Amino acid sequence: MHTPPLVLTIAGSEATGGAGAQVDLKTFQQHGVFGCMALTCIVSFDPQDHWAHRFVPVDPQVIADQLEVITTTYPPEQLDVVKIGMLGTPATIETVAGVLRERRFGHVVLDPVLICKGQEPGAALDTDEALKALVLPLATFVTPNHFETMSLSGMETIETVEQLTEAARLIHERSGAAVLAKGGVHLPGPDAVDVYVDADRTEVLSSPKLGDGVQVAGAGCTLAAAVAAELALGATNYEAAVAAKAFVTRGIEARMGSSAPFDVVWQGA
Repeated sequence: MHTPPLVLTIAGSEATGGAGAQVDLKTFQQHGVFGCMALTCIVSFDPQDHWAHRFVPVDPQVIADQLEVITTTYPPEQLDVVKIGMLGTPATIETVAGVLRERRFGHVVLDPVLICKGQEPGAALDTDEALKALVLPLATFVTPNHFETMSLSGMETIETVEQLTEAARLIHERSGAAVLAKGGVHLPGPDAVDVYVDADRTEVLSSPKLGDGVQVAGAGCTLAAAVAAELALGATNYEAAVAAKAFVTRGIEARMGSSAPFDVVWQGA
């Protein structure tokens, strides 16, 4: 009987397959890791409205039901890694945080999605604040993008590697989690730069910028899912960060085009 490592993703569905839980499961599969999923919301772009998000949350009780059966089916010694993506509402965040406090996973990889374009600004702010208050303190590894790094660190501007490093240190100090802060294409220069910080080390991870200026969807989801998969396979936090960045870089190099205003990461690369 084959017993591969397991990872749970708690995330939303993105209909094109370019982001969200679909990406997580594909990334787990490519790493030889068995993935299970609790769906938090359904997101579909609107081609008739500049590709804006259409956002439908899953009822919190349905989310609780999914997590109940997953955590009952796979005990802690079998399932000890969870990756968290888009949660979307304060009620969802409260439900998920309750399960995280009860189950106490060994690794909680948080992709801190702080913006949902399908929400009103007030609702989005409430969701952001709830995520910071209830889920961030339970995370063991956080993978914020450029905007999320500014929000979580409290810094108004991040334009240099030094500022990105300071922001990552601030997030680590506030959460206790390992942090892989993604500068990506937002910092000047030829390289996509991310910064890794934990209690023992600070490392700058660089790779050449790719994509020719075209937005590439799914990179953040893929990165966090790859970190979770690597941790399930026994990697250290830093080893997982390095391997995940390499995995995403290959996926962007082999990206798939579409009729949408963005390309898509190919996890199969």
